[in-house]
Amino acid sequence: MASATSDTGRRRVVGIVVALAVVAVAIGIGLLTAQRGRPPSSAQPPVTSLVPMTSSPTPSGSRATLPPLPSPTPSVLPTETETTEAGQTPVEPPVTVPPDTVPAQPGTTVPAPPAPFPPSLRGQDLTLIPDAARVVALTFDAGANAAGLPKILSALAAKGVPGTFFLTGNWAETNPAGVGQIVAAGHQVGNHSMTHPAFTSLSDALIAQQVRGAEQAISAAGADPRPFFRFPYGERDTRTIAAVNDLGYVAVRWTVDTLGWKGTSGGISTQMVTDRTLTALTPGEIVLMHIGSNPDDGSTLDADALPQIIDRITAAGYGFVTLDRLLGR
Repeated sequence: MASATSDTGRRRVVGIVVALAVVAVAIGIGLLTAQRGRPPSSAQPPVTSLVPMTSSPTPSGSRATLPPLPSPTPSVLPTETETTEAGQTPVEPPVTVPPDTVPAQPGTTVPAPPAPFPPSLRGQDLTLIPDAARVVALTFDAGANAAGLPKILSALAAKGVPGTFFLTGNWAETNPAGVGQIVAAGHQVGNHSMTHPAFTSLSDALIAQQVRGAEQAISAAGADPRPFFRFPYGERDTRTIAAVNDLGYVAVRWTVDTLGWKGTSGGISTQMVTDRTLTALTPGEIVLMHIGSNPDDGSTLDADALPQIIDRITAAGYGFVTLDRLLGR
């Protein structure tokens, strides 16, 4: 009897344990099912999208957003045939800067673009002003000193006559005040090379150096020599004329050389200077005189003869012009 009672107790205990185990398994299955039905508490895995994201990170659990479409802005739209990809800022086309407008390096001078002259003047070293009326152009070369400049400027001012002054670069550097006086008086300025060499013995590259060097020196002194050029010693040929034309200059020679530069030591007088000028008088005459003094006797015959030359040309019924007349001015 006691043994049967003990067996019954053991069966009850086993039954209770089994029942509890079944309940625990059921609870576990329920919890697992619920967990699978909602997102875990940790951060979501990254979302891969073919649509570009905005620059700011997408908050967890929110949708990725498209970047805003660019608003068309006429002021920055591409020009000509340029195109841009959607969403990118249009790129303005590159600006081409003419070589002559490129800023100079510190301490250097870049000349302005060559001044134009009529194509009909190419290939010439002019000895007359073409198709001119009864007018004369008085021209003065400056390559030595400035001894005769005060007398020349005074005579021109007193008679109300314009002149054209061909300056070397060296003269302009040595006499910047003289350049200023010439310009202030309203006279024309031309280019007479940098150092006054014979051009026919120079290469095209050296010709360019001489012409541009003088241009820069004269410009630095306050004058613009373009577009008139006079060959030193009058030495020129077809090649050298073409070279200065290509540099933006028309070559101007003379109708008559007064020979005043020879001085009294060379057998010249002021009367001879005047007579030579009047003997060659013709419409469009270009007269060659010099500013500097003779190196041997110190005479300035052209400056001394100038008042009489002006009076006699005026009496002959002629007027005076600068070489601007060649440009139709």
